[in-house]
Amino acid sequence: MLNRQAYFIREHVGLLKLTDAYDILDPVSKTKLGEAREEISGLVKFFRLLLGKALLPTRVAVYEGGEPAAADRRVLFSLRRGVALFRPRVEILDAHGASLGYLQAMAFSLGGAFRVFTADNQEVALVQGDWKGWNFRFLSGQTELGVITKKWAGLGKELFTTADSYMISINGTPAPEINLLLLAAGLAIDTVLKEKD
Repeated sequence: MLNRQAYFIREHVGLLKLTDAYDILDPVSKTKLGEAREEISGLVKFFRLLLGKALLPTRVAVYEGGEPAAADRRVLFSLRRGVALFRPRVEILDAHGASLGYLQAMAFSLGGAFRVFTADNQEVALVQGDWKGWNFRFLSGQTELGVITKKWAGLGKELFTTADSYMISINGTPAPEINLLLLAAGLAIDTVLKEKD
């Protein structure tokens, strides 16, 4: 799954849900490649009723495979954010909890931006964009590594739900570990950095 140049992300629709889930699809065939699922404790769910999501810790596990109930699905990586006040840091962890890298929000950025780092603190990309219009770019210096664009899933669905659909497109064929970090950054925008409801 981590050698692709495009991923279509589709949020599961649900009313009054306290956790989120996303399908990761091949944009051409619509085949389900995997799933990103928020996994938090009952205590955090309770506090979400009182405080909302923005300030509370979260963990999103990314599973490979198409069947949601398959017992043999393996975790590819997970995203973990602690309590977020000013500059949230999102850890990217492998299936065993070892660090693969992290995302660090930039202070005082007008449009909202964050940096993508490897586990040994090497910067891979700057993610910069428009939080309202859902257009983001992965940049390495002046080189565009990829983009994230909002794909409308139908006006009625978008008006009456908070479910999002968007495309993560990666330019060229980066190494699988860089592809993973860019996919994680794309997922993090909605799952742990932007989500306010």
